[in-house]
Amino acid sequence: MLENFENKLQLGNGVYTIPEISHILRISAQKVRCWISKYWDGELGTAYEQNYSWKVDDTKAIGFHTLVEFYVMVQFAEAGASIRQILTAHQMLAKEHFTIFPFAIKEVLDNISTDGKKIFLRKGEDTITLDGTKQLNLDFIRMFFKKLDFDREMLASRFWPLGKGKEIVCDPHHRFGQAVIDGTNIQAEAIYRMHLAKEPIKFIAELYSISTSEVKHALEFYKSAA
Repeated sequence: MLENFENKLQLGNGVYTIPEISHILRISAQKVRCWISKYWDGELGTAYEQNYSWKVDDTKAIGFHTLVEFYVMVQFAEAGASIRQILTAHQMLAKEHFTIFPFAIKEVLDNISTDGKKIFLRKGEDTITLDGTKQLNLDFIRMFFKKLDFDREMLASRFWPLGKGKEIVCDPHHRFGQAVIDGTNIQAEAIYRMHLAKEPIKFIAELYSISTSEVKHALEFYKSAA
């Protein structure tokens, strides 16, 4: 059995409740709740003999790498790949890479793609379909995942919900993975709450010793997620 679950409160794992996942990934809370129950704690959890989530107050929570995989799986689903194909690909890659987070590995993300019908993995000069048949097929569209940083083990380490051109980042080693201003522990939520209290952008920037653009990006993150 694969043992690298992040299904408990622990420093470096990150803590993301259903409303927070919905905010960060721009996915409805209903869809997040359904996917966690049916796929993460359901089919994948059964396959790997343990749940991905744990309970926080009256909602469920997941760790950082599950959040990343959630993002990747949604991209495949939106590109047209079926849930069955996505789950099959996940389990094949999990066995190959000895991890329950194969969609958070740089080697996989650099070489995985879809044409909207099947999911493919490039391996050297070959391309295989991840549907259990490993049928050769070169007709594919590569998908790029540009919102992730990777650590020395080439496992996703940080997520940039607005893209790397803006300073909002989710890092499981800072504030339990909540969205913060890059290079600080200042949560985007704190800035947004001050804005709701009618505090001017310039005042907020001076108070936290950050730039007005960083304040605006924090507000953009919350407004676009609303």
